[in-house]
Amino acid sequence: MNTVSPSDSPPLAAGGAVVGQPAVGQPWPHESATLHVTGRAHYVDDLPELAGTLHAALGLSPVAHGRLLGVDVHALRREPGVVAVLTAADIPGRNDCGPIVHDDPILATDELRYLGQPVFAVIATTREAARRAAAQARRVLQFEPWPAVLSVRQAHAAGDHVVPPMHLVRSQSADAAGAPDTAAASVRRAIDQAPHRLAGSFSLGGQEQLYLEGQISYALPQDDGGLKVHCSTQHPSEMQTVVAHALAIAAHQVQVECRRMGGGFGGKESQSALFACVAALAAKALNRPVKLRLDRDDDFLITGRRHGFEFDWEAGFDDEGHLLGYEVTLLGQAGHSADLSPPVMTRALCHVDNAYWLPEVAMHGYLPRTHTQSNTAFRGFGGPQGALVTEVVLDTIARHLGRDPLAVRRANWYGRSERHTTPYRQTVTDNIIEPLTDELARSARYAERRDAVQVFNASSPILKKGLALTPVKFGISFNVNHFNQAGALVHVYVDGSVLVNHGGTEMGQGLNTKVAQVVAHELGLPLSRVRCTAADTSKVANTSATAASTGSDLNGKAAQHAARQIRDRLATLAAAAWECAPEQVAFAGGQARTPDGRHIAFDALVQQAYQARVQLWSDGFYATPGLHWDRQTLTGRPFFYFAYGAAVSEVLLDTLTGEWKLLQADLLHDVGSSLNPALDIGQIEGAFVQGMGWLTTEELVWHPESGALLTHAPSTYKIPTANDVPLAFTTRLYGGENTEDTIHRSKAVGEPPLLLAFSVFLALRDAVAACGAPGCQPPLSAPATPEALLRAIRAVQPGAATPTGA
Repeated sequence: MNTVSPSDSPPLAAGGAVVGQPAVGQPWPHESATLHVTGRAHYVDDLPELAGTLHAALGLSPVAHGRLLGVDVHALRREPGVVAVLTAADIPGRNDCGPIVHDDPILATDELRYLGQPVFAVIATTREAARRAAAQARRVLQFEPWPAVLSVRQAHAAGDHVVPPMHLVRSQSADAAGAPDTAAASVRRAIDQAPHRLAGSFSLGGQEQLYLEGQISYALPQDDGGLKVHCSTQHPSEMQTVVAHALAIAAHQVQVECRRMGGGFGGKESQSALFACVAALAAKALNRPVKLRLDRDDDFLITGRRHGFEFDWEAGFDDEGHLLGYEVTLLGQAGHSADLSPPVMTRALCHVDNAYWLPEVAMHGYLPRTHTQSNTAFRGFGGPQGALVTEVVLDTIARHLGRDPLAVRRANWYGRSERHTTPYRQTVTDNIIEPLTDELARSARYAERRDAVQVFNASSPILKKGLALTPVKFGISFNVNHFNQAGALVHVYVDGSVLVNHGGTEMGQGLNTKVAQVVAHELGLPLSRVRCTAADTSKVANTSATAASTGSDLNGKAAQHAARQIRDRLATLAAAAWECAPEQVAFAGGQARTPDGRHIAFDALVQQAYQARVQLWSDGFYATPGLHWDRQTLTGRPFFYFAYGAAVSEVLLDTLTGEWKLLQADLLHDVGSSLNPALDIGQIEGAFVQGMGWLTTEELVWHPESGALLTHAPSTYKIPTANDVPLAFTTRLYGGENTEDTIHRSKAVGEPPLLLAFSVFLALRDAVAACGAPGCQPPLSAPATPEALLRAIRAVQPGAATPTGA
């Protein structure tokens, strides 16, 4: 087995090229790295504003729930610099930006659904003037306040959900008997008859994406009646569609372009739609360019984020910790509308198993409606929430039995034969979790450090250490099958340079770099000869969102397909001149050559091809094979493959203040045959730290009466900083190719590593447990803020009642 760390990377030549190495598989720097660090990278707000550009700002609901009676638009129009005021009545088409269920108005109509909901748009000559006028919302809105529901459990008890519930039940014994209708009863019986039983609840908070570049759209009327919209979005085609529907025009009249985003993390997958629609509506109505850039506070108040979850669980298990029966109810905080909550819950249900065989399991997913922002995609898309509850349950079982949590995890690994089948009936054919975890346990000295932690805690009354090793098995593909497709265009110019356009969007993750590497590899060119352009709906149509960790998988394959067609045409031309088979012509080192030594420079061959009227551009297409999914039964093969990983984290906790520090983190992650080790390691480390923030410091707090989001700025919402990254931070790539035919046998890396941060949360739980008697169960919720840690510490200290669950 190979492992790769930054210190193993080959030397870089001037300009970042790897000395003597091919384009694929090497640690090339990000294509915009120099632009990023020098501040010269252009984002939407950096584009030169055309003459006559106006600016938009949104007037927001001042209440969490109520009836909208009217808007005094005349008072707003008298404000300095105001050109126009738009309300829902000014939308000529469909007043909706919901991506699945059409229940999400662009601008509020008769009902106010959450504090911060856009009600009107002010268009003014300057951004400052627009914002000042929009800030008059409470004065110009007429409304009747209604009671608001802010609690997920309260909404669930009332039976108010954005979509019907989802149930996924699998019983090995019921399947063997051929009676699937008895599966739920079999799960119940397995729990009741198990040697040991535990039940509990677990509370898991949401997470703000906090992308550096906020939501922004810039709409430009075109001379033919169309619109060009520069939008910071992960899904240009969806923005094209929703704008066309709102304006009641055809999709071909709307062009959406995105060169790069300053971060997305899922927050710009569906929720950039509202801002694109408002900017486009104003531009169309006034026939002038209109820009809408949100203030950070408004971004927090308007947009949704990662779903918080509430869990209730019950488990039956044996003396070794084998899960014999398991039932879990998942309550996901959808917010006021469906948005992407249904597929988020689907993925959560499909990741409850994480790396474990669950022979008898019943899962129940509910999405209660609350009067808060509509929650949406976030890195992991429900998978982290579903997987974490099972990790907490196994940790609870281990403490009950007095066993090492890693031993209990190992007892439940996916194994062989029937133990390769997930609850949703997909066979796990690529399982490497056992050797990967064994390798990490050895390299991170897990057993020795576990003993050392116990010795330290026995002699330290105030400071306590905690240690945890947690695994990851994460499915890769969109839940919705038809999203698993991509297109690309590759143009070879007569000087031998190459331009690539594909359906993915660049948000800092290095997608354009990887796609350029793929094309350079196919054509045998230095990477410097290949350039990727902005995502553009007028070039590649009907694109999927850059999400679900599929960006490189889909767009890399599509670009490879396009480049390969051009390469084959060039090979045919060269073979005719050399009187050999086209298969004998290879492309490498900027040349086309044959095994007997004949060769021609790539750019010279391109010149000959142009003169011979050989097509030097091509389109490419890719659709992920073998996927199928039954939405009614929640069964099928939703994932092309799985990505695996594991992490060991060690923490130090001050039991008097709740403050803590991550002392050491050791990560080992599976990316198949890496397209770019440098980018992959960066993604792994970034995901780990982001996941750590979600589970420890990033707390979302709503006022219990008004429904106002109190943590709506970096001053009150605390993301990790460089000081939170441990000095002892080791990240390695687990060697080996993907068993599936992915692009160069690589694996996705965007989302799966976020789950590695479970180890930090469970290490903190371990440290809290050291404050109580053996076998105590810390009632630690997430995020594990100092306040939450102190509550858990007090609960397990001698004299406190010991909770029975997590």
